[in-house]
Amino acid sequence: MRTANFHNDVYNRMTIGAPEPEVGMGATVTHWTDRDAGTVIAWDGDIIAIQEDDAKRTDGCGMSDAQSYEYSADPNGRVWYFRRDKSNAWRFVTRNEKTGRWNIAKSGPGLVLGFRRKYYDFSF
Repeated sequence: MRTANFHNDVYNRMTIGAPEPEVGMGATVTHWTDRDAGTVIAWDGDIIAIQEDDAKRTDGCGMSDAQSYEYSADPNGRVWYFRRDKSNAWRFVTRNEKTGRWNIAKSGPGLVLGFRRKYYDFSF
């Protein structure tokens, strides 16, 4: 996924030396300019499931790019699904309810494993 944010684009391309998924591992779901923190909740060797964490602002900077967060598990958080492509990057997938097959979406978020980073772009 190409993004409008330099950091998100770099994160999406960080595949060399990337950790193998483990349940409980931190994750960052990248969007056009925003990022959401999450946790790996399932990994079957093909499809990985990331559940969005609760992210509470801790910096007190208001509408600023200087943002820090405290993360905790959110059992009601949105679940995102991804599969690796040929370049080893994670691609957003959706499940076809009729066939049960996973399909790579034409557009959608990216994924980085190993750390949680929430970011909200106030300029949109």
